[in-house]
Amino acid sequence: MFSSQDRLTRAYKEAKRISFDDSSKFIFFSDCHRGDGSFADDFANNRNIYQHALKYYFENDYTYIELGDGDELWENLFFKDIFEANKSVYLQLQKYYNTNKLYMIYGNHDMVYRNPAVVKKNFSDYFDVKEGKKLPLMPNLEFHEGIVLENTKTEQEIFLTHGHQADFMNYMGWQINRFFVRILWKPLQIWGIKDPTSPAKNYTELVKVERRIKKWIANNKNLITIVGHTHRPHFPKPQENELNFFNDGSCVHPRSITGIEIENGDIALIKWFIDTTDNGILQIVKEYLESPQKLSDYNKT
Repeated sequence: MFSSQDRLTRAYKEAKRISFDDSSKFIFFSDCHRGDGSFADDFANNRNIYQHALKYYFENDYTYIELGDGDELWENLFFKDIFEANKSVYLQLQKYYNTNKLYMIYGNHDMVYRNPAVVKKNFSDYFDVKEGKKLPLMPNLEFHEGIVLENTKTEQEIFLTHGHQADFMNYMGWQINRFFVRILWKPLQIWGIKDPTSPAKNYTELVKVERRIKKWIANNKNLITIVGHTHRPHFPKPQENELNFFNDGSCVHPRSITGIEIENGDIALIKWFIDTTDNGILQIVKEYLESPQKLSDYNKT
């Protein structure tokens, strides 16, 4: 049986490679867990925040990369239910797709996207009620286990993956966990009972997963690695000589979403949330959880 280190190495070696430079702009989100709009749908409370952020990044020419668990396909049996609850979100993602600025990574909750046939079935088209016919959505969309960004000038690499490779039951045993979540924990979640299969809700497991990923980074020349999975944001600073382990957090925090931006050769951890003006008007705003740091200050591979 492959170890977590082997699984991460395989994801890195088989990753899709994308060139970038200091003019490139990326936004990384993960763990959206887009659901069906029911009481068990954690994403529903943050949908407006997330969609506002998507519009902002598209209008400002960012490339969107989703680091897994975008769709909640453990709790929900049918993608069409998720699509109908989040149609405007998928049509916003379609704009990135149509301009070649969309890349998707699968996680444990959308592991079925390893199968191109499932991706094609879900994303090739949708039925438009106004038009009365099917319209193209993202017909050639691909999902990857890993992506490596390669700097064309410095040859610096950034490894992107979900991170569930370091979590045995959520990688090798994901179908078992999916069964328990779908049958048992989704109904109980409505009553506030936490899902023990999720490292985001199990601190002991969370620490173990992070430790395994950090071990892999240490054994691979301190390669800059950005993951999700645990929902816990993490942002090392080069001046503190930490391992280059980044986590973009999730889009299902209470009343906020977190992500990682790359722009002008800088990397930053950001948060979008609802705030009020002095006049009491609600607005969606962005703030830095960790201020921009030069990518060039991190170890090169």
